[in-house]
Amino acid sequence: MGTDPQKGLSKDEIVQRQAHYGPNRIRSVHKEKWYWILFRQFTDVLIIILLIAAAISFAIGEIGDAVTIMIIVILNGILGFIQEYKAEKAIEALQKMLSLRCKVLRDGEKKEIDSTKLVPGDIVFLEIGDKIPADLRLIEAVNLKVDESALTGESVASLKNIKAVPQKSALGERSSMAWMGTNVVNGYAKGIVVATGMQTEFGKIAKMTSEVGSTQTPLQKKLAVLGKKLGIFSVAIAAFVAIIGYLLGKDMMEMFLTGISLAVAVVPEGLPAVVTITLALGVKAMVRQKALLRRLQAAEALGSANVICTDKTGTLTQNQMTVQKVWLFSGEIDVTGSGYDPKGHFEKDKKKVDYKKRQDLIELLKTGLICTHAGLTREKDAWKITGEPTEASLIVAAYKAWLTPEVDEKITTEFSFNSQRKRMSVIVQEKGKNIAYIKGAPEVLLERSNYYFDGEKVQALDAQKKKAFEDAYSQLARNGLRTLALAKRVLPKGIKLDADAVENDLVLLGVVGIIDPPRPEVHHAIQTARTAGINVVMITGDAPLTAMAIAKEVGLDARHGITGSQLDTLDDDALKNAIHEGAIFARTTPADKMRIIKILQDEGLVTAMTGDGVNDAPALKKADIGIAMGMRGTDVARGAADMILLDDNFASIINAVREGRRQYDNIKKFVTYLLSSNIGEVIAIFVNILLGGPLILLPVQILWMNLVTDGMTAVALGMEKAEKGVMHRPPRASSESFLQYRGIIMIILLGGYIGGATLWIFHHYLSSGLPEAQAIGLAQTAAFTAIIILEKMNVFNYRSLHAPIYTMGFFSNKWLIAAWITTVSLQVAAVYVPFLQEALHTVPLGWKDWLLIFEISLPIFVVTELYKITEWFLLKSKNAHTEKEGA
Repeated sequence: MGTDPQKGLSKDEIVQRQAHYGPNRIRSVHKEKWYWILFRQFTDVLIIILLIAAAISFAIGEIGDAVTIMIIVILNGILGFIQEYKAEKAIEALQKMLSLRCKVLRDGEKKEIDSTKLVPGDIVFLEIGDKIPADLRLIEAVNLKVDESALTGESVASLKNIKAVPQKSALGERSSMAWMGTNVVNGYAKGIVVATGMQTEFGKIAKMTSEVGSTQTPLQKKLAVLGKKLGIFSVAIAAFVAIIGYLLGKDMMEMFLTGISLAVAVVPEGLPAVVTITLALGVKAMVRQKALLRRLQAAEALGSANVICTDKTGTLTQNQMTVQKVWLFSGEIDVTGSGYDPKGHFEKDKKKVDYKKRQDLIELLKTGLICTHAGLTREKDAWKITGEPTEASLIVAAYKAWLTPEVDEKITTEFSFNSQRKRMSVIVQEKGKNIAYIKGAPEVLLERSNYYFDGEKVQALDAQKKKAFEDAYSQLARNGLRTLALAKRVLPKGIKLDADAVENDLVLLGVVGIIDPPRPEVHHAIQTARTAGINVVMITGDAPLTAMAIAKEVGLDARHGITGSQLDTLDDDALKNAIHEGAIFARTTPADKMRIIKILQDEGLVTAMTGDGVNDAPALKKADIGIAMGMRGTDVARGAADMILLDDNFASIINAVREGRRQYDNIKKFVTYLLSSNIGEVIAIFVNILLGGPLILLPVQILWMNLVTDGMTAVALGMEKAEKGVMHRPPRASSESFLQYRGIIMIILLGGYIGGATLWIFHHYLSSGLPEAQAIGLAQTAAFTAIIILEKMNVFNYRSLHAPIYTMGFFSNKWLIAAWITTVSLQVAAVYVPFLQEALHTVPLGWKDWLLIFEISLPIFVVTELYKITEWFLLKSKNAHTEKEGA
């Protein structure tokens, strides 16, 4: 790097390198401008059709229609824009994380500078608590441990040294490197900056995150297809009718207006607004499930998810190291509780152990409490640690036996831990004696021990006991636990107080098994996901043994583990098979996570990805639905995600899936409802033209129906509660069409009845014997009112596409009742309020007219409900018969 380790870079060299490399910050490679986000709100096919309809209405002098359409379009665009405006925050979050100062050696002087001014070749000093400001090659390292979980996913702090490692080593195995954005938790060091800004590993992830394109949700894709089909159909039928009418001798302008009326009738103008409003209301519902949505369609996408790819550290686990097992020569003891909260006790064979009667347990816990640099304090309602998490876990275990660190003040000598010694010792004066407390790697302490403590007295360590000790720590390691042995020695008088003399002839106390424990609620959440047909795949940067242990504990069907290096040797087909065979992925890089998600998406699977670290950000953005942890997650992960879990609870994902499925079901209900209403309008207009009658519905009346009255009831349908069994069915196939056979039949039959009944009432008043102008006015008003009342009765049919209304409760959706009353009241106003009469071309109706309208409207609900009840009882009878045969 062309630098002097004793003096650092010169001032002139720094200026040259700053000019060449630029500032040490993360640049925004691609950031979507606000005006593009706003513009995107008006690119939907249905919106474009509405804009064309508004332009035509304006051109032919229908200013009111044009203004009404534009108001709806603009409101829809504003709603979408507000929700998506904060969608591109990942890069700003990265920059925010790097706003720090650091200590460097320049011109032979130690200085503190802004980290953005670092250049390759700078000498940087690191101390405990520092955030590493750039990628460093270490040239000095004393007991240096770095928490790299945000970058690699490794739950245990990485021990660093200055030895060279193979060039192709995995990121987490490069022990001579310290990476930008990670944290020093122990020791101190000095390193040379080898990469800054976008050239760091942190920067590469930022670049990968920003270059991942946005993914359309299944609903967006299906509504886009539906919109195109409706657009083609509306233009085709409008042209066909206009041409047929003109050939039958109708006035050209009248046929042009009729064609526009039909085009407007085919397209549910309120649909984009209703979908947007429903999803916006869904955002509030998700917050109640502890999930914050950053993108409107995220909930619906989660409801469609086939696969949840989950990180382990901090997502399935608590990211808090915990002593789980204690092996003593008198037997193994389980430690309850988790994390840094010292609630918990000791038990054997599920029975509580009285620690006061177990002197061997007390001695082991006391050793772990004294021989440490970590600390544990209570701040407000939470326990916080200082120092290395593994050491802190020993303090927490000691607190569970009500031991206190009072002896800390009497420590006279310490021999520190390093990668060569693999042990740490402290010497304490107790009752006039010097006692050494030691912890370290089990195999190292075993070599230096000649005795063991059985709980009553010190015994000679024979071959049998050595074998028992070896078997114990090997078994703990195979179960994915990190192992630490503990020992002590009462030092003879006159002994030389150096490491080699003190750390021999030890009394071995036992070994502890430490793990980052799973969250208690995760097991149930995974079982619920399985019931709902959702596969959960673990992808972590942690060690394979640890990953497998956690996978089994939380109930994942994990049959084998694949590391990142092994993954590189698999082609796409082999990787696909491995995923389906229950593989978990360990020691993975951000690129590995991206590849796994791409494989799943190529299979047509809707994929969710959870994570909390910087290393998860690209995969979070690539996935159909990225889910970041809100409490423990980094700003980068939250910025790249579609959804943020406010309580970091994996179970909240499953609650969000349930809410997503409810939203999709409801969107499907009101889309089908709107289409059946619009088909009714098309049938009434089209058949009436063939019959040679005057216009049955005016364009402005159609807009009133589609935008005002239909929209309100459709939004209320979107508030319908989840139906029973919503989490006992598999996710929707991505190839499944939005409108299925049953929905299409309902649209045709119910739309046909609406159209036929409207036609009948129109011609009933048209042939009433009144003067022509009066008869047409009354007939149009009656048809206009009848079609709205028919649609309001029809809305109850769509509260469920299968279940009869009594199974849900007629008044259970209060929003729908309120919307029904409001829209019927609006129609009453349209008939009797003078300025609305003028705008909508209506005349007053008598009470007999209203009675007739309700008489022809009631059957659409009653007949459909009778069919559902019959079907419901037949299905229940069939299921009961099947259960009886099974029994």
